[in-house]
Amino acid sequence: MKKTRFYCLFIFIIVAGSASAQLVEKVRELLSEDTLKTLSTMQVDSDSIDVVEMRKELAAARLNEANMRMEMEQLKLHALAADSVKLVLQKQRIDSLRKFTPGVPVVVEGDTLFYLFAKRGGHTPQQRAEMNAAAITELGKRFNLQPDSLYLESSDIVTDLMYGDKVLASFTDRDGLWEGRTRDQLAADKRQIVVHKLKEMKEEHGLWQLGKRILYFILVLVGQYLLFRGTNWLFRRLKVRIQKLKDTKLKPISIQDYELLDTQKQVNLLVFLSNLLRYAFMLVQLLLTVPLLFSIFPQTKNLAYQIFSYIWNPIKTIFGGVIDYIPNLFTIFVIWYAVKYLVRFVHYLATEVQSERLKLNGFYPDWALPTYHIIRFLLYAFMIAMIYPYLPGSDSGVFQGISVFVGLIVSLGSSTVIGNIIAGLVITYMRPFKLGDRIKLNDTTGNVIEKTPLVTRIKTPKNELVTIPNSFIMSSHTVNYSASARMYGLIIHAEVSIGYDVPWRKIHSLLLKAAKITPGVMPDPEPFVLETELQDWYPVYQINAYIKEADQLTQIYSNLYQNIQDVFRDADVEIMSPHYMAVRDGNETTIPKQDTKPEGSKES
Repeated sequence: MKKTRFYCLFIFIIVAGSASAQLVEKVRELLSEDTLKTLSTMQVDSDSIDVVEMRKELAAARLNEANMRMEMEQLKLHALAADSVKLVLQKQRIDSLRKFTPGVPVVVEGDTLFYLFAKRGGHTPQQRAEMNAAAITELGKRFNLQPDSLYLESSDIVTDLMYGDKVLASFTDRDGLWEGRTRDQLAADKRQIVVHKLKEMKEEHGLWQLGKRILYFILVLVGQYLLFRGTNWLFRRLKVRIQKLKDTKLKPISIQDYELLDTQKQVNLLVFLSNLLRYAFMLVQLLLTVPLLFSIFPQTKNLAYQIFSYIWNPIKTIFGGVIDYIPNLFTIFVIWYAVKYLVRFVHYLATEVQSERLKLNGFYPDWALPTYHIIRFLLYAFMIAMIYPYLPGSDSGVFQGISVFVGLIVSLGSSTVIGNIIAGLVITYMRPFKLGDRIKLNDTTGNVIEKTPLVTRIKTPKNELVTIPNSFIMSSHTVNYSASARMYGLIIHAEVSIGYDVPWRKIHSLLLKAAKITPGVMPDPEPFVLETELQDWYPVYQINAYIKEADQLTQIYSNLYQNIQDVFRDADVEIMSPHYMAVRDGNETTIPKQDTKPEGSKES
């Protein structure tokens, strides 16, 4: 509404001004010299009435012009008053916004020249600042730059900062209001600031500075070359010193009887480490020199900062992460030490139970170590579960995805493994055998030399190592010779078949004699003989004897067989099983002619 009134008033003033000008021209025509001459030549008597009328009209016109001028002045005063009020309101509004509205800086090569607050021509203050900075920066890099040639060009609504035909910046009345000055004052101040900055840039980008930068570039290259040569020379000297240490200070490093590193291997290792140190030192030199080279020229300075940021930012991130991780690391150490000493305590209890210094009712000593391993596994699993939230990256989706993937792979591929582990636990607490026991598992006989959660290893009498999965043991039958020998005495037996012509009492006595003189046979309980079969042509005698050393089972059997042969040979008794092919026709029988009767028997 206010704008509409202002436009109407403006049109009215223009029309009034035009009418006033026409009236003045008319009066001048009336009062021109030609008219006065004409009036002087007119006859007084005939034209006096017309002159009077014209004078009256002229006076009326002058009065109307005065009134119109007065009205125009009043309208101008009202318009000026409205503009002043409008300016005051804009200034008050800008003053209130200035407290909360930060200006947008125009930054050229790291220096802030001035701030922009208002829009212009559809461009935001940010866009204006970027365009002004780009134009000033581009101009400042010219070799033929004349900073004092900047000038201001004003129009009704804007003042432009110009260089040649290029506009560097534009300022409006609203820009002046934001800084409390007129537009021309603001433009003049900004021109001085830009001129000063362009002079600095001319010095920075001039030919003299370019020559100095080229010289610095060459000096840095030469210095880096000399550093490389010096580094290589120093490390060659170090290599010679290392070679001399072979015959002076270096001694072989041995673990028990194994020579881990002789002097030559130590020299080779030291030379390898020195080469790694040399390359690392040269890499550090390059990491410092390359950004320095790029920083010499303004055109590549940003690239130098970017290259240096590639080096420094990861290092800063790592060190910052380490510092920020210290509280979590302290928590992890506390958890780890607590579990560590708890495991040591459980191990101490297990060793005490195993050595039978500590006895628990219903808990066998051979359960101690397996139980310790189970408890240790559970404690470490509990420790990992507690530490997991404190690990770096544990809350990231990638870390969790990898954990789930690994768990899935383990679960899919470890069904047999889990079965063997469960079978190992069952075998441990079923106690079918212990380490060192002589057992027979299906067709395999030997001593148990190792029990693991997955497999059991048996060493046969022929020194064959047989590995058997625990799940197979669970599904098979097991004979434990050592357990029987420890508890009752293991009974060994051997069978011989002798003809009916030899008295059975004699055979019994010979077999008992052979068993008693066999090493490893227990005297108590005494050996005994059983007759297991009466075949058509011979009886079968079985000698049984008790032994305690199940590990010597094979040797005891061998000694028993040897003694049986010796005893029967000394008694002239042939060990064989006779078979008769002839038909009985009344010839001599195989009934013993003489037989020793047992004590207490009577002749009939």
